[in-house]
Amino acid sequence: MFVAVAILLAIAGYAQYRIRFHTIVSRTAMLRGVLALIGIVFGYVTTAASGAKGLTALFAFLAGFGIVHVPAAIILFFKRRRREGKS
Repeated sequence: MFVAVAILLAIAGYAQYRIRFHTIVSRTAMLRGVLALIGIVFGYVTTAASGAKGLTALFAFLAGFGIVHVPAAIILFFKRRRREGKS
């Protein structure tokens, strides 16, 4: 589970980092905040649904937080590959 969480957090970091290169400056902070907030909510729901305790609960939360960022990271990856500008 540690490896999965590490990969998902790396993906979340990539998505949060790349957002600023592909969004208009006035929307960057809002988009990053919304993505992080949804990640926190999904992480909480994942932890509550799993019924885990201790370190396993932390891993469940971090995995839930990271999985929300996967679609955004994929989109931003392809936008970078196509050298698209801000939208």
